[in-house]
Amino acid sequence: QVQLVESGGGLVQAGDSLRLSCVASGRTFSRYSMGWFRQAPGKEREFVAAISWIGGHTKYVDSVKDRFTISRDDAKNTLYLQMNSLKPEDAAVYYCAATGQIVIMTSSSAYDYWGQGTQVTVSS
Repeated sequence: QVQLVESGGGLVQAGDSLRLSCVASGRTFSRYSMGWFRQAPGKEREFVAAISWIGGHTKYVDSVKDRFTISRDDAKNTLYLQMNSLKPEDAAVYYCAATGQIVIMTSSSAYDYWGQGTQVTVSS
């Protein structure tokens, strides 16, 4: 089992930045590829970014490229999502997730463990 706890969400204005964190406990964090997903009211959960556990390869949804950065600190069992130039359409509950897959996965069904989510609200 892997337990994931997100933090760092909040209310910001358009153009501001936020850094989300996801602390993992349980099994070896460094052996999991990690992802960030988000879900806005009335919408399906959407892939945002992912990072592999071998090589630290990353992938982003097009709408956040050049604005968001995913990273991980395996020594601290922590996953990060640096979000810059936030837009109102970025508002959602953000979830971190873990998968034992070696390669980057963009489908939520590939992830085995999920956090409880952290709310990001962006005012225009």
